[in-house]
Amino acid sequence: MKKILYTLALAVTLWSCKTGSSTGAAKNNVVEVNINLVDVKDDKVLVTVTPPQIKTDEVIYSIPKTVPGTYSTDNYGKYSDGFKAFDAKGNSLTVKRIDDNSWSISDAKKLKKVTYLVGDTFDTEKGTGFGNDDVFSPAGTNINAGVNFMVNTHGFVGYFQDKLDTPYKVTITHPETLWGATSMNDEDASKTSDVFTTPRYAVLVENPIMYSKPDYTTFNVNGMDILIAVYSPTGKFTAESITPEMKTMMTAQKNFLGKVNATKKYSVLLYLSTMAKDDAHGFGALEHPTATTVVLPESIPKEKLVESMKDVVSHEFFHIVTPLTIHSKEIQFFDYNAPKMSEHLWMYEGVTEYFANLFQINQGLIDESEFYTRIADKIEQSKELNDTMSFTVMSKNVLDQPYKDQYLNVYQKGALIGMCIDIIIREKSNGERGILDLMHKLSDEYGVEKPFNDNELFAKITELTYPEVGEFLNKYVAGTTPIPYDFYLAKVGVTKASEKVPGAIFIKGQTPYIGVDKATKAISVRPGELNVFFTNLNLKAGDQIIAVNGKTYNLDNIYDLITESENWKENDPITVKIKRDGKEQNIKGTVKVPFEEKETFKATDTTKEKLKNAWLKG
Repeated sequence: MKKILYTLALAVTLWSCKTGSSTGAAKNNVVEVNINLVDVKDDKVLVTVTPPQIKTDEVIYSIPKTVPGTYSTDNYGKYSDGFKAFDAKGNSLTVKRIDDNSWSISDAKKLKKVTYLVGDTFDTEKGTGFGNDDVFSPAGTNINAGVNFMVNTHGFVGYFQDKLDTPYKVTITHPETLWGATSMNDEDASKTSDVFTTPRYAVLVENPIMYSKPDYTTFNVNGMDILIAVYSPTGKFTAESITPEMKTMMTAQKNFLGKVNATKKYSVLLYLSTMAKDDAHGFGALEHPTATTVVLPESIPKEKLVESMKDVVSHEFFHIVTPLTIHSKEIQFFDYNAPKMSEHLWMYEGVTEYFANLFQINQGLIDESEFYTRIADKIEQSKELNDTMSFTVMSKNVLDQPYKDQYLNVYQKGALIGMCIDIIIREKSNGERGILDLMHKLSDEYGVEKPFNDNELFAKITELTYPEVGEFLNKYVAGTTPIPYDFYLAKVGVTKASEKVPGAIFIKGQTPYIGVDKATKAISVRPGELNVFFTNLNLKAGDQIIAVNGKTYNLDNIYDLITESENWKENDPITVKIKRDGKEQNIKGTVKVPFEEKETFKATDTTKEKLKNAWLKG
């Protein structure tokens, strides 16, 4: 999973100034599910489930509380209601709701069908998916009749107690104008009905489907078929418009991974939100073995969309390695309603995030300077979180406080853990091997169907690498000692440096200098200390910014203003049209960029050049 704040933090802060049931399921020992996307009523979808034969007097049907990859308690069952159970004659059976996610059915030996209504999660979101109880949008559901359905299957379909390993047959009826993008194979040639079969519930949960007006591209990368599907409410973006960048990136990823990945089909499902009150607000992505769901704002400029897609999709794609191939028993035998979390988020999310950056320097997509800047940023951000908390303890208890609040460190310190291990292996092997080689070996040792024991992983890694790696894991990952990054980077000849870099014109950190009036959509200068751009032009708190260099701006295109400002150079001529005290005026002057002193790294020890090149390019 990858959550991103993007400049979305700015926007958030700105606003603060016909389906029947089959009778063959029991006979065939299959759970048959019908999802009706045609007759949507009150923004709810009817789901009908026909169970295999039940041999107990009581059975429990559950919708997940938590799903793999989210590391949060989301209670997907609370979005379903009207749960009913019937016998073969259509008589109602007694049903008792146990909690948000589970229902108990009496006289279960007579059970022939259950029905319930599913509401969507996008309607309920209040914020960005950070620091609140919202379902993270890429793991959520959308019901927009006749327009779009985000079918993350765990939000629509549940399971019967002790039937998790029973095959599933899911039939989805949908409007002819909508097409379902997924990595699953549709076994029905009809234009209004799709049929998908999976060998067990876990496989169904890992296969999202997005229904919308067909907008997709396909291409092949080294034997893998890639599907890019896009839902853009206004048609601002198309799959074709982002495919060239996606193809370049995913080709580089496949080249970097090598033999560790044999996936035959991979789908990227991109949902672009209007950011309206009843639409998605949690931006980022959620990984699956053969798919990634991505949610971003449609208002995002093209350059930022591509940049964000590269960020989140590259991260999610590398989850193919871990935890989708290499994982513990807690993940292999995941309990959707009483989950036990693994100790090894440092690997599942951290190494994945490290690969998402390393492959770019490895494949020539970024240069050394950019890579070092990213490392420096991760070090800085990691120190804003608890740097003495045991990573394994945090990971195992990530659903609860105070560990839950430290989850975001998996993308920062988790990636840096991966980097340090990579450097240790490079040093000890004279540059011949690195952490990717370790992941290849772990993949051979375990694999998709063979999990490891949580408490045995460090010993196995040590066995496959060097004692120094084991010492690092025990001291800095299981232990509470902060990592001395300078010590490890020095092994490859890289040392601290500082540089003056241009800062953002309209925002510093997560604090914006401008605000938006939601009623009028007007942009204005916020109260407080302003940077040199504003003071040089004598702009003051309360000034309404109407236009810049002849182009009018408001809430609808504020991201254009932010993006375009990133290209402004020192002393460029500029004209800002403002309204002050009810009167419009043009202010002419030059751009003054707020430069900042920033810590980074540079390669300074030429005697380590060979090892550094092996690290970055090996």
